Amino acid sequence: MANIEQLIEQANKKALEIIQNGQPTLVDVSTAGEAIPGMTKKSIFHAGPPCKWENMSGPLKGAIMGALVYEGLAKDAEEAEKLAASGEIEFGSCHEHSSVGPMAGVTSYSMPVWVLQNKAYGNYSYCNMNEGLGKALRFGAFGPEVIERLKWMEKVLGPVVKEAIKLHGPYDLKTMIAQMIQMGDEGHNRNKAGTSLFIREFAPYIVETSFSQKDKVDVLKFMNGNDHFVLNLTMPAAKCTLEAAKGIKYSTIVYTMSRNGTEFGIRVSGLGDRWFTAQANYIKGLYFPGFSEKDANRDIGDSCITETCGYGGFAMAAAPAIVLFVGGTPKDAINYSTSMYEITTEENKMYNIPALNFRGTPTGIDIRKVVETGILPIINTGMAHKDPGVGQVGAGLVNPPMKCFEDALEAFVEELEKEGLA
Repeated sequence: MANIEQLIEQANKKALEIIQNGQPTLVDVSTAGEAIPGMTKKSIFHAGPPCKWENMSGPLKGAIMGALVYEGLAKDAEEAEKLAASGEIEFGSCHEHSSVGPMAGVTSYSMPVWVLQNKAYGNYSYCNMNEGLGKALRFGAFGPEVIERLKWMEKVLGPVVKEAIKLHGPYDLKTMIAQMIQMGDEGHNRNKAGTSLFIREFAPYIVETSFSQKDKVDVLKFMNGNDHFVLNLTMPAAKCTLEAAKGIKYSTIVYTMSRNGTEFGIRVSGLGDRWFTAQANYIKGLYFPGFSEKDANRDIGDSCITETCGYGGFAMAAAPAIVLFVGGTPKDAINYSTSMYEITTEENKMYNIPALNFRGTPTGIDIRKVVETGILPIINTGMAHKDPGVGQVGAGLVNPPMKCFEDALEAFVEELEKEGLA
């Protein structure tokens, strides 16, 4: 019988094979109610591990209040807050419903969502569509302009892009992400190249759709004015890639990292659906004019699924210009990426970093290596205001709490002990 080290190495090799072979593919746009498993008219799914209303952060509460107004379940923020606290609304983690959402991650029944399939393994993932920076629902803002934009996305953006995808056919996102990394993006906070690639690919098909000239022009202008448009594709691409590697016995590879503005949570392949959580950290970075550290909420969002999959902060060496948004220097960006090789299992076979002689991005976070080295994953991210209704206040860098990894490793050892292997 193989010893435990061999069992772990074999399991991790299998997990990484699945991750490396993943083929995230855009296949459709639908609505959350039609597409996401478990979604009902009174469901609100959010970023991070599961969280009760009374424990939710300001931006998450603000986004939920906005979603309830958007759905017509409440007439204003005050009524929405009462409804949210009443117990009538079912809250759930996006991650537990095959989906992801940036920042607050709030997804409700009528919202248009991207539909992705991992063509290598058949599993699906879903993500809402990106509203742009500043005052947006995902940052906890819920003013009239936010609701109006969401309604336009539901009535115009989603249907136009849905028809364009039907005309175009499935779109290989793995190739797109590989290209954008070589063009100066890292797929989390810098998506200029990726958004440009998407527009270039789909503009002819948007023009071919049956919608009015105004609708088509508005959609193209919206995409062009929103450099983060493609973030909501790079995230579910990582989600369906990693989800296929869930549940491999003896694997110590992390397949989920996420935060809800109160807690940071991770999940490990060999430990299935179990969350390991600790209080989320504050982000260090650059603030928009008029804001400072006293305004910021704790770390929030599903977007660090990109780092979990080997890009985002792990690929910062490919995106030196990102430091203008999150802080630091181009040399810092290279150092962040190179340090991540210490806590990962392999180099990515598809995502290559030109500045590191086209070395593959560090892929496959191993909880053992994180605890042994004391090196934590690096995440670059946006900052939301701590109060509901305000929106984004800046962007920067953050690490998960070490406790998540320590608790996961302890639980992993306990499982081995139950089997008499430790």
